[in-house]
Amino acid sequence: MIYKKFQDLELSALGMGAMRLPVGKSYEDIDEAATEKMVAYAMENGVNYYDTAWGYHDGQSEIVMGRILGKYPKDSYYLATKFPGYDLSNMDKVEEIFEKQLEKCGTEYFDFYLFHNVCEMNIDAYLDPKYGIFDYLVKQKKNGRIRHLGFSAHGSCSVMKRFLDAYGEQMEFGQIQLNWLDWTFQDARGKVELLKEYHLPVWVMEPLRGGKLASLPEEPAKVLSDLRPDEDIPAWAFRFLQSLDGVTMILSGMSDFEQMQKNVKTFETEKTLDGKEMDALLGIADAMLKKSVLPCTGCRYCTSHCPKGLDIPALLELYNEHSFTEGGFIAPMALMAVPDEKKPSACVGCRSCEAVCPQQIKISEAMADFNKRLNG
Repeated sequence: MIYKKFQDLELSALGMGAMRLPVGKSYEDIDEAATEKMVAYAMENGVNYYDTAWGYHDGQSEIVMGRILGKYPKDSYYLATKFPGYDLSNMDKVEEIFEKQLEKCGTEYFDFYLFHNVCEMNIDAYLDPKYGIFDYLVKQKKNGRIRHLGFSAHGSCSVMKRFLDAYGEQMEFGQIQLNWLDWTFQDARGKVELLKEYHLPVWVMEPLRGGKLASLPEEPAKVLSDLRPDEDIPAWAFRFLQSLDGVTMILSGMSDFEQMQKNVKTFETEKTLDGKEMDALLGIADAMLKKSVLPCTGCRYCTSHCPKGLDIPALLELYNEHSFTEGGFIAPMALMAVPDEKKPSACVGCRSCEAVCPQQIKISEAMADFNKRLNG
């Protein structure tokens, strides 16, 4: 197992994410025996970082992971969980939730604790002193009940910067969605650079984009196979991350024992990509996006011609994410921060924007389709 230095700790470069554990008939019905087998294999092979959260598996992940990890000496692993700010109804319950998390996980302290999912929808609430979230968590850190404090983010660079400008001095790491597709698609590159500005190491989530990068069509798969015949497609995602400066922790939400075995084997060695390999991988990403993403360049000619004053480039960026991912929570979550009169549903279909679009995008059709997708 590869290890990365974090302050005075040696962390396994691969961490076990507990959002996609093996299940029975439903998402909350975790197969505890199968999960315990995976944890045992991870422990035996040097994985020492385990990441869960309040909402994973409808609240059961913390309980199951706490029960399984509780069978091991506390100094043999590091446990991470998060304050569930993805749900605004939780904002005034930080003390209640934190105490319950300690109980659920069967521990007296958390090695790592995060502000969960900093984004457009919750940034104002996270920064609002009336909820006391920041003050409470910093107090728990001073009291030793949190050893290391950080945050995860699905929001834009500008949202992350607002958070870091306010709380950056107390943050020790930042967790972002980072993979070879989102390097440009979600501007993960910009987020990595932003974390560097604040001297924060990078924690990675969604290295395989929920499994979407675990396999590729025949042609791009052959390109990669010709470059590295002994490397499977999922390993390329991890090699990409191993090639980036500042990446300390790579979390993978493994759903079965075979995935655990393969990932552990990949992390026995660090095999960074050379220039040719990096260009090939990012070239495949560009080709994938061109097939399904509208080519908005953000020139903003459209906005001056919209009678409703919609931020069309921003909406198209969210539309691209939502359509490429075939759903997901990122676009709906971001739109929660947008007034109704500025959402895709506000488009009147006048096509004034299309008359000045250099890319000849059928914007009115995209807005109508976006609204339809958002409403099922």
